[in-house]
Amino acid sequence: MSQAAQTQKIGFVSLGCPKALVDSERILTQLKVEGYEIVPSYDAADAVVVNTCGFIDSAVQESLDAIGEALHENGKVIVTGCLGKR
Repeated sequence: MSQAAQTQKIGFVSLGCPKALVDSERILTQLKVEGYEIVPSYDAADAVVVNTCGFIDSAVQESLDAIGEALHENGKVIVTGCLGKR
């Protein structure tokens, strides 16, 4: 099987504060190092990572909305970040 056929595709959403953005950059870097391809849409992805915020009320709702949308469009979702720890 060719390398292109083996590459797992990941959709990625980053929400919340500047710390969450730094965490997202670290996650994205590690995913790329491990050979994952980051794709811009949920439906083109094998799974979706949603890096969430759990402290700001509006960000909590935005995180829940993003998780719901990713579940609806893809079905395979990994939740990281502050909301995922609650």
